[in-house]
Amino acid sequence: MSGAVHYEVYIRKTAPAPWTLQMATEDRAIAIETAEDMLADRRAAAVRVTKETLDPDTMEFASSTLLTRGAPEVRHKRVIPEDQSGPRCNGPQDLYAAQARETIGRVLEDWLARQGVTAFELLHRPDLAERLEASGVELQHAIQKIAVPESQAVGQPVHDLLRHYQKLADAAIERVIAAGRRGQFPDLENCSIADLAHRLAGQPDRGFVMGGVVSGALNGIRGSRARLDRLMDMADRAPMDGPPRAMVLVPIEQLLCEMLAARTSLANLLGPALDQGASLAAVVRMVAPNEIAALISQDSRMALQVPTVEGPAARLGARLEAGEFPLLAAALARMVLRELMSPRRLRPNDAAGEIDILRTLAMALTVTAGRLLTLEEVQTAFNERSKSIVTADFVAAYAKTCETVLCEAEALTRLCENVTGTANKRSAARWLSACVGSLRFESEMRAAALGQSAAQKLGILANLQRSARGCGLNERDEAEITAAIGTVGGVVESEARIVMMVARSPAPLIQKLSVLLRMAAGETAPLGPAADRGKIEAIKLFRTPESRAALSATPQALEPLKGLIRAAGLAA
Repeated sequence: MSGAVHYEVYIRKTAPAPWTLQMATEDRAIAIETAEDMLADRRAAAVRVTKETLDPDTMEFASSTLLTRGAPEVRHKRVIPEDQSGPRCNGPQDLYAAQARETIGRVLEDWLARQGVTAFELLHRPDLAERLEASGVELQHAIQKIAVPESQAVGQPVHDLLRHYQKLADAAIERVIAAGRRGQFPDLENCSIADLAHRLAGQPDRGFVMGGVVSGALNGIRGSRARLDRLMDMADRAPMDGPPRAMVLVPIEQLLCEMLAARTSLANLLGPALDQGASLAAVVRMVAPNEIAALISQDSRMALQVPTVEGPAARLGARLEAGEFPLLAAALARMVLRELMSPRRLRPNDAAGEIDILRTLAMALTVTAGRLLTLEEVQTAFNERSKSIVTADFVAAYAKTCETVLCEAEALTRLCENVTGTANKRSAARWLSACVGSLRFESEMRAAALGQSAAQKLGILANLQRSARGCGLNERDEAEITAAIGTVGGVVESEARIVMMVARSPAPLIQKLSVLLRMAAGETAPLGPAADRGKIEAIKLFRTPESRAALSATPQALEPLKGLIRAAGLAA
C-alpha cells in the first residue's frame, strides 16, 4: 500500500548527542545511501536507518532498525532523585503501610499460601513471626527479592540494602514476638471486642494491638469462607459508632483486602463450580448490589448470568451495600478490571457464553461508573478484553457450533455488536465481511435445501443487514457489509422474480404498493438491488393512470402507506 511504509534517517553529530531526524523517504535504497554518505563525509558521528510500517487498525507506526553505524551511544548515568536515594522502609512501622504489605505478600506469596494467612496477619501474629524466623531460607530469599531491584532504583549497593532489610526484618519480628510475650493481644474468648476497642481508645499503639487481636482471632481457621465468617462476626460485635468502631473495622478491611486479592480465596468463597466469568459477576453483585438489582428488574435475563451471593459473601455484600469497607469495594472492582484485561478466558469451553457474560459485566460495571470506577477505566478494560475475542482461535471456537453459513453470519454480527474499540470493531467487521461476501454464503441463500421461500430468505437477509448496521461499525466496513448482503438479496430476488410477480398479481393496488414499499424501505428485503427494484416498480405503479384514479378516489387509503413512502425515499 502506497504510503504505508517509509524509511527514516537519524544522525548523531557527536557521540554524546541525541538522535535527530535527518530525512524521511519511501525509497529504502535512498535512505541507506544517504546515511552511508553522511557517515563517510563525517557530517555525522553515527547514523541509523529505520523502517516505519503503518498499522491501518490503530493508525500507529511500528518501527524496526535496518542500519546502525558509527560511534556507539554514550550511556548516561541515571540520576537518582534525592527523595529516592535511600531505602524505602527505614523502621518496623514502615512495613505496616499498604504498599509495604503488598510487597511482603508478593515476595512471600508461596510461604503465606502454605500457612493460609496474609501479610497483615504475619505482621501481627507472634506465632507466624516465629515460624518465618525459623524458616531462615524463606526470609533470606524474600529480602533478596526486595534488595536487588531496589538497589538499581535507589543507587545503593545490594549488600548494604541486604544488611539493612535483614536488620529491619529482625526488628519487626522481635517487636511482634515481644508484644505477644507481654500479652498485648488479648484473646476474644475472654473479652468483648467492643470493650477492648473502648479500652484502647487514645493509646499510641491501638492500631497495632487491634490488628493483633483481629489476626489472632483467625488462628487455626482455614478456608476463605470460614475466615470471612469469623471476620463478619467480629464486625457485628464492633462498637456502634465513633472512633472505637473505626478501630475495629479498619484492620478487618485491611485483612479482607489482602485475603480476597488471591484468586484461590475468591474461588473458595464464591464456590468452585463458578467459572471465571461467573465469579467476576458475583463479585460485582457483591460490591454493587443495588445497581445489579436495578438491572435485573429491567432485564430478567441478567439473573441467569449473575449468580446469587450466599453465606459469608452475602454478609459482606450487605455491609458493602451499607457503605462500609469502601477501600475493599474499590479494590474488588479494580480486581475485576485486572481480570478483564488479563488473557485468561472468562468461559474457556463456551465462546458464545463468554460473549454473554462479557456483555453482562459491561452493563454492570458501566452503571457503577462514577462510584467505584471511572467510565474511562471501564472502557479501557473492555477494549482490552475485546482484543481477545476477535482473534482467529476465539472466532473459530465461536463459529464451530454453527451448522450453516447464515448462522455463522448472525453469530459474527453479534460479535461485532459486543466488541468495543475502533481497532476491535474493524477486526470483527473483517470476519463478518469475509463471511457474507463468500461464495458459500451466496450459494446457501440461493439453494432450495434450506426449506425456505425466496420471500423468507429476503426477510432474513434484511434482518441480518439491519443488525449489521446497528453494530456501530465505521462507515467503510458498514457499507461493505451492507453491500455484500444486498448483492446476495438481489440475486435471490432476481431468480425468484418476486417484484415482477407482485406487480403483475391481481391483488388490490394498496396491497401491492404495501409489499413493494416494504421491500424498498429495507423491511422485507435488504437494501440493494432487490430494494431498488421494489422502489422502481412502486414508482411505476404510482404513475399509471389507473392507480392515480384509484388513489384520487380514495385518498384515505394512502394514510397507512405514508410511513413506508417516507422510509423508501419517495416522499415529495
